[in-house]
Amino acid sequence: MKKLAISALLFFGLVAVLSSCKKTSFLDQTVTSSLDETTTFADSSNAMQFLNNIYVNIGFATDPRRFTQLGANWAGGLEAACDEAEGPNAASTNGFIQFATGSVNPAIVPNDAWKICYTNIRAVNQFLKHIPVIPFNSALKIQVKAEARFLRAWYYTMLMQHYGGVPLIGDTIYATADKIEVKRNTWRECVNYVLTELDEAGAVLPVTWSGAQYGRASKGACMAVKARVLLFAASPLFNNGGLAGGNAELAALVAYPDADANRWKLAADAAKAVIALNAYQLVVDSTSKPGELGFGFQSLFTKRYNTEYILNRMMGDNKYLESLWDVPSRGGSGGSYPYQEIVDAFPMSNGLNITDPASGYDPNNPYQNRDPRLGYTIMHDSTLRVTFGTNQPSPIQLYINTSVTPAVASSGDAVYKGTPTGLYIYKMVDPNVINNSVGNTTRVLPLIRYAEVVLNFAEAANEAYGPTAEVYQSMEAIRQRAGLRPWQLPPGLNRDQMRALIQKERRLELAFEGFRFWDVRRWMLAEQTENQLMHGMEVNRGPGVVYKPFNVRKHNFTKAMYLWPLPLSEIAKSPELLQNPLY
Repeated sequence: MKKLAISALLFFGLVAVLSSCKKTSFLDQTVTSSLDETTTFADSSNAMQFLNNIYVNIGFATDPRRFTQLGANWAGGLEAACDEAEGPNAASTNGFIQFATGSVNPAIVPNDAWKICYTNIRAVNQFLKHIPVIPFNSALKIQVKAEARFLRAWYYTMLMQHYGGVPLIGDTIYATADKIEVKRNTWRECVNYVLTELDEAGAVLPVTWSGAQYGRASKGACMAVKARVLLFAASPLFNNGGLAGGNAELAALVAYPDADANRWKLAADAAKAVIALNAYQLVVDSTSKPGELGFGFQSLFTKRYNTEYILNRMMGDNKYLESLWDVPSRGGSGGSYPYQEIVDAFPMSNGLNITDPASGYDPNNPYQNRDPRLGYTIMHDSTLRVTFGTNQPSPIQLYINTSVTPAVASSGDAVYKGTPTGLYIYKMVDPNVINNSVGNTTRVLPLIRYAEVVLNFAEAANEAYGPTAEVYQSMEAIRQRAGLRPWQLPPGLNRDQMRALIQKERRLELAFEGFRFWDVRRWMLAEQTENQLMHGMEVNRGPGVVYKPFNVRKHNFTKAMYLWPLPLSEIAKSPELLQNPLY
């Protein structure tokens, strides 16, 4: 008997008990696991909760705890599987180490993408099958059907990011006893299917939601995911047969067999359509902390509702990131730790690279006059943090040892003690919340935000038409909000020069949100970015302050790793599933 993970899970396995939430949310409700199929869909409340449960895992792929070892209180995400950060307890065997060291293979690769996505696709199909008997009014049935189709398209999109073309099962609901002949659909078929689902769902959903329905699938989310899918589809990895070489059958599964410049135009048009909705805007905050340019880049992530979020992972009041990424002295448990390479990628506040002699960079004061996003993204030596119970900031100084002058006890936050790189992730951490003290944040985690759409448009339009005025305007809007002064780009850039700037801007603006891992792959640059010796930073005091880079880890990347291997367990169940190239 041949089975996929989609057939292995019983109905009741999809009925999750959600954590309680203080903020009103459509995920607030809880249900019992004693329900069966008949009682679930015969009751409107239970049926709605079944749909809500399909939302629960929409953020799994970019979750900073994605690669959590069983029984461990530390975790890492995709940031630790690429050149952004060193993973926690990195001597262990886990998913991020496989990608960092180049040891990933079909026998050991995490199967969460395959399992979670197909589990939820099957749940969508169950829900769609039962819509006629659910006691909803006709308008609500139209709405929830569209939501379900969006969710199905979302989970297929994640599968395609990982594997390329995957089996499309339509509305089929496989049972455990079924014999399943499974073959992968072509990349083209998968793209077209997802786009159709998104278009038809978006046609009936509202542009945005508010109140208790905030976080549900919307027309704006459908359009934004469409723009993302088309950007992937136009990218080098998914054109000209991708990695498959002369194997025509495999080439059609992992990419388009040809290259078509019109794909960039389609991606640009899709992103521009989201912009034209006028429903979203970059968060610019010049009043909360007057004089702190770019503060909106930090404040937006601490707000549950803002003008920039298009699709979110909903959460109740929480300390989710504070418990993971913050320093040990504030109760952080040990997440991923940034490499010095991403620190060095941030320019000066005047927009010039730190390697530019005209930039004003001072290696003895390396954090002075930098792009404001650096301070909002990474905790480094002498980062100022609010002391609980006062309005006065106090510096965190990550001492390398106790032999400093004047003598100071070595901090538990120090390099080699709290952090293997001398740095911590600050992105999306609420500076006014302390994990080991009182206080919570109302944050939700962004899955799609407007800044990504603007960058998607800039990239696709640059590839389609060159660095037009609209491309300049898009890039400069991101840079202006970031607090760069001046934010204007040099005039007269060519397509290649603008491409390099767009790629760098994505690295900085979207850092630690799960984009870097995928971006360097779709650009087919990972053989350069992932085959590097990564570094940390020591700080020694007395007399004077000396900053000393040190080696942390040599990352290794093989060409096969542009795509994830299909899990060997799935190949064993269904030999018709062709494995991805080079594995």
